[in-house]
Amino acid sequence: MPEKFVVPQFIDAEDKILGPITVRQFLLCLGAVFVIFIEYKILATVYFVLSAAVTGILAGTFAFMKVNGQPFHIFFVNFLQTSFRPNMRVWNKEYNEAELRAFIKSKEVPPPPPPVGKSRPESTRLRDLALTVNTGGVYNAEE
Repeated sequence: MPEKFVVPQFIDAEDKILGPITVRQFLLCLGAVFVIFIEYKILATVYFVLSAAVTGILAGTFAFMKVNGQPFHIFFVNFLQTSFRPNMRVWNKEYNEAELRAFIKSKEVPPPPPPVGKSRPESTRLRDLALTVNTGGVYNAEE
């Protein structure tokens, strides 16, 4: 009896560590808390509140928001790549004077002659056998 193997399912689902929070989300939130702590130590109260709000919103967006079923960081990278690439690519090759003169001076090479092929024979043994089989033996090539 052949061995049975378990095929993994849901391989694109991330591992959960704290309830519904994944490892990626946890690490993003942990990094945001660390940045907010540094902001607390460095900035005055008014500036700290503003910068902590911005940091928290950015971390929450990157950790928990999904766009079209994919995490926000993938959407954000795709958005940046699309924004910085040209929308239309046009190949506009302009020749300089030396290249044009070289084209004019170059001799055209004649194309090679077509290969000489053999003519097909009128009747072949394989064709006769196929016709005999298709007609159920009614056709006989020797007759």
